[in-house]
Amino acid sequence: MSAPHATHDTSRTTAPATTMGQKISAGVIGGFAGGVVFGILMAMMGMLPMIASMVGSTSAAVGFGVHLVISILLGLGLTIPFGGALRSYGRGAIIGLLYGVLWWVLGALLIMPLMMGMPIFAVNTMALFSLMGHLLYGLILGLIAVAILNRRK
Repeated sequence: MSAPHATHDTSRTTAPATTMGQKISAGVIGGFAGGVVFGILMAMMGMLPMIASMVGSTSAAVGFGVHLVISILLGLGLTIPFGGALRSYGRGAIIGLLYGVLWWVLGALLIMPLMMGMPIFAVNTMALFSLMGHLLYGLILGLIAVAILNRRK
């Protein structure tokens, strides 16, 4: 007589594995969507020509394009290595907001000022508006990434 084998159904406690394709889609779509919203705010603040100057232009349209490329790359920078952590909307929102703050510090307070010959870590009114944009970007990226990563294959 053999003892019955207990089985444990993990389908309800274990999140489905995400594919690399899902991670890439989440980063591209989430980064693009967040970048569009942030880019609109940047246009309203007159910041796009400054972004365009990174590639030798003063065109707001070029600045918007550069901004979207950066937004997509940063989206991928979150979803490819950390897509597994983006499982719930609450968690996606928190991680996205923290990611936005990280890139505000690295991008707006350090990298851009260094490229432009401006003082680094200068927190003024424009920097605070930039923080708002980075937070919005991260929030949108995180929420869209969760939606895409949790889709059934």
